[in-house]
Amino acid sequence: MSKKRNIILAVFLVLAASLVLGPFLIPIPPLKDTVPPEELADSDSKFVEVNGLNVHYKESGDGGPAIILLHGFLASIFSWREVMEPLSEYSRVVAFDRPAFGLTERPLEWEVENPYSRDSQVELVIGLMDQLGIDQAVLVGNSAGGTVSMSTALKYPQRVKALILVDPAVYEGGGSPGWSRIFMKLPQIKRLGPLLIRNVTQWGRRFGESAWHDPSKFTPDIWEGYTKALRAENWDRALWEFTLASSDSQLAERLAEIEMPVLVITGDDDRIVPTEESIRLAGEIKDAELEVLKDCGHVPQEECPEAFLDAVVEFMINLP
Repeated sequence: MSKKRNIILAVFLVLAASLVLGPFLIPIPPLKDTVPPEELADSDSKFVEVNGLNVHYKESGDGGPAIILLHGFLASIFSWREVMEPLSEYSRVVAFDRPAFGLTERPLEWEVENPYSRDSQVELVIGLMDQLGIDQAVLVGNSAGGTVSMSTALKYPQRVKALILVDPAVYEGGGSPGWSRIFMKLPQIKRLGPLLIRNVTQWGRRFGESAWHDPSKFTPDIWEGYTKALRAENWDRALWEFTLASSDSQLAERLAEIEMPVLVITGDDDRIVPTEESIRLAGEIKDAELEVLKDCGHVPQEECPEAFLDAVVEFMINLP
């Protein structure tokens, strides 16, 4: 009997050692054919150093008040392509790539604040405004970009003239659950994380299609635009660091503190952030306006740009 117990114990120890040490033995091959982000820039791309980061942005127009566009998860400046120029007929419009996305620099080491944290992203918005000479702006945030916009408005209310929140992830999806963050920070998982994140090329397209009311509108050209940044060096490690840094926003508990004008825009068929959540949000922010766009999903600025522009322009025209 003792021999059987010894065999079971030996098997258990081997399995335990495999689980503990195995991830460190799996080779992590380097990404192939990646280049510095600047080499992927468009003719109208611009770069500026903000808080030690080389930030990719585009701008158009020179009117006021200034508009700053903040994209969502796995997106970039590209997601504003249908509305940026039309909006520039009324205002100065700036769109930038948030850290870990697009062509903004992806640092893998930092001395002070994690550049992928929400707090750092708030400071990046304000730092970008300072660099571009913008004293006050209307922040337009889609999905996770909406939560960064709200966090910025709460910390720097004097710098935010108004908020336009497009299917913002406030009640759910604002960050990884606490238990999962603990799991992801295990040394074994941290090592394998960048390798696992590379699967975005497989599941990312399905995620993108689910963001549209009509998935057929998510064309190969749009998918190519979304994945262009996956040719930038260190994109996998940066996206993993962003995932590790994500946290619950707790914005739902602070809605009463928002005092500037707010417009909430949602598609009537948002399957990423349910439409009901945006309707609820508009009801819980004092005097917030609400626009529910027909036959539209999670990215109305892309799928329903004309209806999106009508709502935004009317709101902007009536700002005090």
